Amino acid sequence: MPDVRFLCEIPDGADVIGCAIPPYYHRGRPWKPQILAKTMEQVVRDTDGLTDTVIHPQIAAMLSDAYSGRWIPRKSTLMIMARHLTKQYAAAGIRRSGEAAVLLGEAADMDWQMEMTRELLQPYLPRINKLVIFYEETPETDSRMQMDRYTDEYYYDYGLVPQPEAYAAASGGDGYRCRKHRCEGVILDYSGQFRYPKIMPDSRAVYIDLSSEDEKERLLSRKTPQTLYVSPLKYLDTMVKNSYDRLVN
Repeated sequence: MPDVRFLCEIPDGADVIGCAIPPYYHRGRPWKPQILAKTMEQVVRDTDGLTDTVIHPQIAAMLSDAYSGRWIPRKSTLMIMARHLTKQYAAAGIRRSGEAAVLLGEAADMDWQMEMTRELLQPYLPRINKLVIFYEETPETDSRMQMDRYTDEYYYDYGLVPQPEAYAAASGGDGYRCRKHRCEGVILDYSGQFRYPKIMPDSRAVYIDLSSEDEKERLLSRKTPQTLYVSPLKYLDTMVKNSYDRLVN
């Protein structure tokens, strides 16, 4: 059975533990999805007080669809990690620039994305004077009207008027891209695909990828290599690797 080890404590009173999964199991044989899932579930059952799990995409790829769907973290867990990342990496930039940009994902998920955005930005709203929110326009949903329920609160509470901006269709009709609104301060990205936000070369913006997609980090580094990329998964992955490296050394 893989070993579970305490790694650290993060704000909100959450303890983070790590469990390294080797690429092979008995006698060097590759994992079968059902055996790997059973092993992981046993680890969860044997770990007292464990409330949620986040698994690496490489582990998810070793599981079949029937098993990988069991390992989706709760939105409350994502909130804890995202709040910590925002405070640790983006707070100074938000206060310096007074700006934030939000890249919403699927229109069906707008409510929780807008609620999480408000929670993440709330400590910095007195200093923010520009908030751009990119969103998907769909024939089935009046996204602007749905968004108004949330954006009105920014005006009433802080005198801040968010700027909704619909994505432009990508060339060939394959997905969406951000329009030419300049992004600074912090960029909160909920989308599953990279939307190519406009980030100036001299900007010290922090890009927080809340969906933790490796491809977005690669594309961002190619487009604006000076932009700091962080994500909940990368944060946990680095923490786990560093902890196990210390144990080995």
